[in-house]
Amino acid sequence: MTKLTIIVATDAARGIGINNTLPWRLAEDMAHFKRLTTGHPVIMGRKTFESIGRALPNRRNIVITRNPDWHHEGIEAASSLQQAIELVGQELAFIIGGAQVYAEAIDCADAVIITEIAKTFDCDAFFPELDPALWQEVDRAAYHSDSNDLDYAFVTLRRIQPN
Repeated sequence: MTKLTIIVATDAARGIGINNTLPWRLAEDMAHFKRLTTGHPVIMGRKTFESIGRALPNRRNIVITRNPDWHHEGIEAASSLQQAIELVGQELAFIIGGAQVYAEAIDCADAVIITEIAKTFDCDAFFPELDPALWQEVDRAAYHSDSNDLDYAFVTLRRIQPN
């Protein structure tokens, strides 16, 4: 069975973006994202892909789109999250956004890796609230970015398995 991990950066109000862009620049988060996802499939919505503008190198890129005619070099298209998961097969895959894909993937993800930024930004897209009865924090590492004076933490949550 596919192992799905959601990876996301959020502000203090669970904001993840505005106008299809990130409202912050945090080089440490980008390096963390690259370190974790390199060598693994990444699944994203079309708008997220368009905000990135290219296939992410050294990763199998799968874009979910409702447009059956949509194509882009270096990208596999899927018509649904379920089809994207089927394309991945048995590999560990990362869900990388956006808000609609996160909301759909939350029910089938095994883990969530969140960069929690301790500041609120102007956002129009948000990460869904996680039910604490379903998710357990298993790791947290707090940091401060001197380059932009932001406190942040890398947090890993695992789905609680029923007994």
